[in-house]
Amino acid sequence: MDKLTNYAQIIMAVLTDYVESRNASPNNAEMITIFDREKHHYQVLAMDWRKSQRIFLVIFHFDIKDRKIWVQQNASDYDIIGDIEDRGVPKSDIVLAFHSPNMRPYTDYAVA
Repeated sequence: MDKLTNYAQIIMAVLTDYVESRNASPNNAEMITIFDREKHHYQVLAMDWRKSQRIFLVIFHFDIKDRKIWVQQNASDYDIIGDIEDRGVPKSDIVLAFHSPNMRPYTDYAVA
């Protein structure tokens, strides 16, 4: 299996597992996955109503660019990046894109 296909499958599996675990609890907002397999964009959205307040939030957004996983959004305290690493993706292939480019060299992850 090539790297691109492998990384896409890992991201989809990790996000699906996350959503299934959160949707099992009746008190959580509804979570859904959105996968654009052609352009390699992968998201988890939370949607709900709290009284008259609409909740619509991108919890996670991952892209695959230049044969690396780019973490564009992580609005959770859940260690989703650890899950990706546990499935065999090295830190050198993960870009924490939610950090500014000048801060990325200070992480243990790829810069670009």
